[in-house]
Amino acid sequence: MSESKLAAQFFDAAIGLLARVRDEEAASVAAAGAAVADTIAAGGRLFAFGAGHSSLAAQDVVYRAGGPALMNLLAVPGTVGVDVMPATLGSALERVEGLATTVLEAGPATAGDLLVIISLSGRNTLPVEMAREARARGLTVIGVTSVAYAAATSSRAASGGFLLDHCDIVLDSKIAVGDAVLTAPGVGAPFAPASTVVTSALMQATMAAAAEELAARGIEPPLLRSGNVDGGHEWNRRVFEENRDRIFYQH
Repeated sequence: MSESKLAAQFFDAAIGLLARVRDEEAASVAAAGAAVADTIAAGGRLFAFGAGHSSLAAQDVVYRAGGPALMNLLAVPGTVGVDVMPATLGSALERVEGLATTVLEAGPATAGDLLVIISLSGRNTLPVEMAREARARGLTVIGVTSVAYAAATSSRAASGGFLLDHCDIVLDSKIAVGDAVLTAPGVGAPFAPASTVVTSALMQATMAAAAEELAARGIEPPLLRSGNVDGGHEWNRRVFEENRDRIFYQH
């Protein structure tokens, strides 16, 4: 079977976007990594939040081999993935006023902690309110979003504004409005979204920058090893025990 031209085009598009964020977001990634390192060094906790498919990149740095053991998922029930019925309920919940505030009030995140909020459009109530309220509570907020949406769409938050308006650091994924990167004759809608590839890369790059910064300060980054390599479970048990007051998914 001959190779697919459209598949190759998707790879090219994704590689092009990755190269853009590598080059254009380098300073922001370094700043985000330093903020993560600052939080770890000061005894704070790390949290990641994303709704819908944006939650995939948040989950990618939680309980992950080679990732920071201290990163916790800040989950909002009904918005993590497509595990609710109907699936459209998750999208509807992103527009509910007060939900983010309720989650923060009930959760463990507090002043001195750091929260990464991932939202491709950054226009819905949930991520906007989450960022605004988290900062008001003394958390450092890193937003991972597409700046293009703020220029081409309107905010859905009652207070106005986008995610990027309420963050200490913004990482721009460079994803175009609509996400999908391909079109073709005979295909009615644009297809092949690239946001997950690029956003996950930004998250992993930030964690790499944080590890680099911690090592430069003489602090061993609290990373997890794969449980499928010899000694991995023993390593992880030690890391969990040393940091048990900052790891919430383990209890």
